Amino acid sequence: MGSGPAAGTVRARYLVYFQYLGTDFNGVAAVRGAQRAVGVQNYLEEAAEKLKSVVPVKFVISSRTDAGVHALSNAAHLDVQRRSGQPPFSPEVLTQALNTHLKHPAIRVLQAFRVHSDFHARYAATSRTYLYRLATGCPRHDQLSVFERNRCWALRADYLDVAAMQEAAQHLLGTHDFSAFQSAGSPSASSVRTLRRASVSPDPASPFVLPQESRRLRFWTLEFESQSFLYRQVRRMTAILVAVGLGTLTPTEVKVILESRDPLGRHQTRVAPAHGLFLKSVLYGGLRDLGKRRWPGEVPVYTPLIGPLPSLGPCWRSSWQCCHSPHVVLTAGNPSCAQQESQGPEGREAPGQPEDHRRETNDPKAGGLE
Repeated sequence: MGSGPAAGTVRARYLVYFQYLGTDFNGVAAVRGAQRAVGVQNYLEEAAEKLKSVVPVKFVISSRTDAGVHALSNAAHLDVQRRSGQPPFSPEVLTQALNTHLKHPAIRVLQAFRVHSDFHARYAATSRTYLYRLATGCPRHDQLSVFERNRCWALRADYLDVAAMQEAAQHLLGTHDFSAFQSAGSPSASSVRTLRRASVSPDPASPFVLPQESRRLRFWTLEFESQSFLYRQVRRMTAILVAVGLGTLTPTEVKVILESRDPLGRHQTRVAPAHGLFLKSVLYGGLRDLGKRRWPGEVPVYTPLIGPLPSLGPCWRSSWQCCHSPHVVLTAGNPSCAQQESQGPEGREAPGQPEDHRRETNDPKAGGLE
């Protein structure tokens, strides 16, 4: 995206929010070449071909998610360069066009905004929030509603010590070296991150569970917020907190694990299954002045999905102001036990059965996070 627009053409950059159920995908990033696996980005860029851009449209994804991980709201920026004499698409037309041509029903574009030409969806993000869904009281895989499979981690246990989990989560808050929760092969130059929020809370009864089953099954949500995360950091923190909830670890031991900075220790190699994880939101700073700055051909329309969110501070570059991020709060949920980490064949996870202690693969996906 570094080359300038051809003479007489106008290149417009957009910030696009989209969501997906990750079950059918090899992660959000595009899979190039003749492989059978496919990423969410492949479908988005295939749909964007219908925009007839002079230069092929490429999505620059804000937050990489792994195979099987879902997103309530991920973000990306893209450039669309129309032919001479054609004005840029309005954000509404762009959103509708992409949704019209998307060929997979598990992907949806939520909303698009015009942004400045130097906006970067990955580096400009000031906050990312992940949530992880758990279900207790599910001894067998077939006891979980088909509508909740692949959308939560179903545990055999009937009980979690939530108070102990909350106490353990407090040790993770703040700025730390999270090496102990980083997967091998992570591309991050530094393992220091600031965890702003870590919570454990009960979920209301799932609407997809029959009344006679809801007395046995209970759902829980773990939520984590940071500007950025290490590769599989959230899934490894989740596995440790679940171990605390089951009584395998104590809250104090979580602090010891964090301070050890050892990703291959006895307990911290466990990784929660991908299918319980959701990217909930990606936020950007400098959100107050939408509509005050115009670009050639821009249609100044702004209709938030739900409502404005508070600004989280200055943008990564003060020369521009980006737009409000939609805050899409939805709820979403295959049983398995925590995996154990190692390098798998071809860097992929083999299918597992409930309570399978699998080992994690070494496939960080360049720039990958979760």
